Amino acid sequence: MPMVLGLALLAFWLYCLFDVITTPEEETRNLPKVLWVLIVVLLLAVGGLLWLLLGRPRVPSPLAPEAGPGETARPAAPRGPDDDPEFLKDLDRRLRDED
Repeated sequence: MPMVLGLALLAFWLYCLFDVITTPEEETRNLPKVLWVLIVVLLLAVGGLLWLLLGRPRVPSPLAPEAGPGETARPAAPRGPDDDPEFLKDLDRRLRDED
């Protein structure tokens, strides 16, 4: 059982370290990115928890209102191929050409 707990803590720490490293500098909160990397590396699980609670960028809620004046709106969610009328027309044309 202790081995499983140790592996879980290692996985959590690696996730947090990777998350800090891949987060753009301008999106980190409260401290510069370099300090967050040091905190996560030196404090292990506690550093990872601090990163998740205090440093990680906030993810906008889907229920949050649209951006107001002076703010940037969230980019549109990616559309699937079946939502793209141009893709469907092209697919239909290609299927008819194959017959």
